[in-house]
Amino acid sequence: MDAAIWRDLLHPDISIAEKMIRPILVYLFLVVSLRLAGKRELAQLNPFDLVVLLTLSNTVQNAIIGNDNSVTGGIVGATTLLVVNYVVVRFLYSHEKLDRMVEGGAELLIDNGKLCHDRLRKELITITELEEAAHKQGFASLDLVERAILEPGGTICFIGKQPQPEEERFQEVLQRLDAIARDVANLKH
Repeated sequence: MDAAIWRDLLHPDISIAEKMIRPILVYLFLVVSLRLAGKRELAQLNPFDLVVLLTLSNTVQNAIIGNDNSVTGGIVGATTLLVVNYVVVRFLYSHEKLDRMVEGGAELLIDNGKLCHDRLRKELITITELEEAAHKQGFASLDLVERAILEPGGTICFIGKQPQPEEERFQEVLQRLDAIARDVANLKH
């Protein structure tokens, strides 16, 4: 192969140090920005949020790699991102208070079966979006939910009312069947 091809493929157009600093700065910017944007951005609850996340990655691409299109430059940038993420995750794992500050806390969206409208408004989650998330976890309606918690990572955890109406009805039927079985057994004797 031609030497120019190998040079274009493997020789970065900017210094390796700059290749490492760029992803670190973009990483820090994105962590802070996504934290300020709220958990909703992480949950990807609607198509608009997904579009924002996809275009965001394309928007910061040039900030990470600069004017460099070499394979080496891409590998250095990607490796730097992976190493920085690994170090940050390991560091936060052993520093719980700092982790909570970076990730934020959980938000209660439904408490004792009642919607917390102020928290839904704060997180910009509509009742329709909450219902869709509940359906994905097997709840036919929000009436069956005792608690819903928006976790720091953006997922919504639903805890059902205990016992659920269907379960109560099922237990009633079982009790009646047991009573009938006892009556039949007594009639035999």
